[in-house]
Amino acid sequence: MKIWTSEHIFNHPWETVVQAAWRKYPNPMNPAVIGTDVVERKVEDGVLHTHRLVSSKWYFPKWAQSLIGTANVCYASEHSEVDPGSRQMTLKTRNLTFCRYIAWDESLIYSPHPNDPEKTLLKQEAVVTVKGVPLTNYMEDLLTNSISCNAGKGRQAIEWVISKLDSEVKGIASSAARSTDELLMNTRRSIDDITTAAKKSFDDLQNLGTGGGQSLPKF
Repeated sequence: MKIWTSEHIFNHPWETVVQAAWRKYPNPMNPAVIGTDVVERKVEDGVLHTHRLVSSKWYFPKWAQSLIGTANVCYASEHSEVDPGSRQMTLKTRNLTFCRYIAWDESLIYSPHPNDPEKTLLKQEAVVTVKGVPLTNYMEDLLTNSISCNAGKGRQAIEWVISKLDSEVKGIASSAARSTDELLMNTRRSIDDITTAAKKSFDDLQNLGTGGGQSLPKF
């Protein structure tokens, strides 16, 4: 059995990081994850519980495939809890494919940094156990290194999503500003047209009165 742990600090508030975590896949940093499907979602006592099926590709070397087999798509079960009251998001993932030989349990906890509420602390742990095949220790090391590498890609993916979210917000704000400017411009144009038409009508009435020998009172 191998245990891998890691901590990382995001320079973003907890709410921002959690939104990005939900939109993490797909991303160009970790194309091995090809899909996520929601199996169940519910809210209990203000806590959001979600069960998702994660589809990915595991790129084992040929010798490892000869020991445990091959699969075009590998699946994992992910259970998550988001508690906005305590501001904590927990994800626990377990592999379903190759579970006869490999047990891979991973947990991630997102919470506000204890010394800076504007930052988010990610605690990550993975426990890997390989059994029933030769070279178990070597395969556990191989999987642990893969998890470490993918964790780095996952953090990059969250930063990538946050950047996208910022761009979307700026785009909406810019669009709203343009719409407001257009509305004001059209309103001014309408007021000018109405004023011009009213003045013309008033002048026509004055001319009509003058032509009849009488002048209209001036206001």
